[in-house]
Amino acid sequence: MDCKEALQETDGDVEAAIDFLRKKGLKSADKKASRTASEGRVFATMASDGKAANIVSVNCETDFVARTPDFDALLESLCAHVESEKPADAAAMLDQAWSGGGTVGEAIKETIGKLGENILLAGAGHLECADGWVSSYIHHNQKVGVVAAVKTSKSQDEAAEILKNLCMHCAANHPVGLNRDEIPETTVEREKAIYMDEVKDKPEEIQEKIMAGKLDKYFAGICLSEQPWIWDDKSTTSAAVQDVLGDDAEIMGFIRFQIGD
Repeated sequence: MDCKEALQETDGDVEAAIDFLRKKGLKSADKKASRTASEGRVFATMASDGKAANIVSVNCETDFVARTPDFDALLESLCAHVESEKPADAAAMLDQAWSGGGTVGEAIKETIGKLGENILLAGAGHLECADGWVSSYIHHNQKVGVVAAVKTSKSQDEAAEILKNLCMHCAANHPVGLNRDEIPETTVEREKAIYMDEVKDKPEEIQEKIMAGKLDKYFAGICLSEQPWIWDDKSTTSAAVQDVLGDDAEIMGFIRFQIGD
């Protein structure tokens, strides 16, 4: 019936009818935009030389749609776009030109019209490491994914296992930043204010020492380089990486997406 309507509206012009149906799909997508999209998948691709990775997080309304071939194709196309255009984030990516014409946002709307569910690009990222290697990990439920990079002089084969373990660590421990410099100052000041209130009744000469200890514990919980290693909590992630790859090894970055964040 949709095809019949399109042909009637365009006086039998097949190409015009196709455009009519595409536009109708976009209008349908606008109507669905307010619907909750709490399901979805995280998807990643790796460069063939192991020096870069791309990752996207895409939300939809049901897990059923997230497992369809059309959704698979969308994820692959979005990662290909990230590899090519290296957008700063998902918001910037939506306005970028799409290889099939229009913008990325419009391409997603076409998929919404086809699948009948609201679809949101929740995250997009590209990670490179010219002086080392990059790896990726997608959890078995496909709702958590990580890419991570380590600078090292070791070969890709030598670095593969520790890199994969690092990605799995990130998936499980949800670091906020790589190191203390990546934690917003406003966040740190808020924590300090809480700790100051907790120690206000302590002797003044030990307040700063207690504060420093609390901050160290706080940073160890959210900074990847300082987090206790998931396979040996007596070691930090940085130390665990150096134990395998040598003292010159350094965690350079990570991107972690989770459906529902």
